[in-house]
Amino acid sequence: MRRKQVLNYLQFQKADSDLDYIQYRLEYEIKTNHPDTASKKNPVTLLKELSAVKSRYQTLHARFKPIAAEQKETKNRICATVNKTMIMIQELQKQTDLELSPLTKEEKTATEQLKSFMSDL
Repeated sequence: MRRKQVLNYLQFQKADSDLDYIQYRLEYEIKTNHPDTASKKNPVTLLKELSAVKSRYQTLHARFKPIAAEQKETKNRICATVNKTMIMIQELQKQTDLELSPLTKEEKTATEQLKSFMSDL
């Protein structure tokens, strides 16, 4: 899972760097090719607004990090609880000599999804 976090961080850093580069190139192109376009909104102002949007994106990203960590921890606790419950049910079935009925199609699908989900964590 650590690799996923590093990958997400690197992707964010690349996007951030790309935005910086785009902003720089646009400012340069506008200043050299369109010195004063009075009839329309100033493109440099638009680029400054882009900077503000980028800043808000960074703030949201910083706020999201602890939420994502808490979500992961909660998922881990839920999976651990479900796993313990399944083990307890199996033990009870063994102790009471209950014959297990085959799983329905829906139960098999749910079991596979749960196993897949737990392996992703």
